[in-house]
Amino acid sequence: MAVEISVVYEGELHTEATHGPSTVTLNTDAPVDNRGRGTSFSPTDLVATALGCCMLTLMGIAALDRELNIEGARVKVFKEMIADPHRRIKSLRSIVTMPRRLPEKQRKILEKAALTCPVHQSLAEKVERPVEFVWPE
Repeated sequence: MAVEISVVYEGELHTEATHGPSTVTLNTDAPVDNRGRGTSFSPTDLVATALGCCMLTLMGIAALDRELNIEGARVKVFKEMIADPHRRIKSLRSIVTMPRRLPEKQRKILEKAALTCPVHQSLAEKVERPVEFVWPE
């Protein structure tokens, strides 16, 4: 099943996207280093955002299936751009911080879920995407 996203160019390097099923909207702006004002997420920021949200969502699904509580889990994604010869995402480095300690077996299941999320799997091989997991001692 396809999901429709409608995007309108509003001028001055701004867009508004509407999620078809829910009608929720979000706006983008070009980043300051690419002729924009940086007043909102850039399109490449949304890629980084999608990666972090996707990893936590897949970890959440794995946790629900095993009746684990990972509420409060966090991810920080650090996006780095490059021009080689065209502007693109060079790396999306992620740090996933878990709210509580879990046994090694459960940790491995959750980490695998994050690394097999659809966004992580869809990124081009030339996009570096290291992921660090931080578990409480």
